[in-house]
Amino acid sequence: MKGFSVPNDKIGLVLSGGGIRGMAHIGLIKALQERNIEPTQIAGSSVGALVGALYANGNSTDDMLNFFKETPIFQYSFFAIGKPGLIDTAKYYPLFKKYFVQDSFEALSKKMYVVATDLLKGEEVLFASGELIYPLLASAALTPVFSPIEINKTLYADGGIMNNFPKEYLDDTCDYIIGSNVSIAEELKKKDLNNVLQLAGRVTGLMIYASNKEKLSQCNLSIEPKELEAVGMLDKKGIKKAYTLGYDYGSKALDKIML
Repeated sequence: MKGFSVPNDKIGLVLSGGGIRGMAHIGLIKALQERNIEPTQIAGSSVGALVGALYANGNSTDDMLNFFKETPIFQYSFFAIGKPGLIDTAKYYPLFKKYFVQDSFEALSKKMYVVATDLLKGEEVLFASGELIYPLLASAALTPVFSPIEINKTLYADGGIMNNFPKEYLDDTCDYIIGSNVSIAEELKKKDLNNVLQLAGRVTGLMIYASNKEKLSQCNLSIEPKELEAVGMLDKKGIKKAYTLGYDYGSKALDKIML
């Protein structure tokens, strides 16, 4: 593999949160596989945790895309009753169990680090062993749409709240780190900031992006497709576009280092 001689067991992959835009992660993985590059350690937050776990589970990129295509976001029977949030995240467990049959970090073929947020203590929490599905659901429980997940009497939510790009968990064990950031801080117009909710969302997005940007720059190889700003965070119609962008950006970045 001309121009790239790092052994796979020393390569780490960091996948950010970002909703449907995270399908770009799958495109990057496809580009990596075509070049026989297989990271053995993965750190992910929110949708990055889901994609990373599917990858570590041995699912093909087609399987990964089907997982997101088939998993409903807004479904009447999933609406939350007596819980904070619009959607009851725990109701996704049976759908996840079809893919993660053993429901265990130890059953994965790659080392996986999943970040979630402890809402009660206001702390970032790392899951890397034991039960797998509930930590994944917690990491992807985007507030206020999805309800928090209860694990051992503690409420957990979206990992992106505290750490949307958990690169630091790979720093000591990987010689080469590949990063994929899909939380894009797109440019807005004045009309897009007309109320307190829009303003709060914008400020939160900028804070997350600032944190991502610094750590992304520390990766040995990174992709950040700016065109993802046109893909809605929860718009499943954008799955193919996001995937294609990730594949194209990933292929170009990899080809440069392999020349």
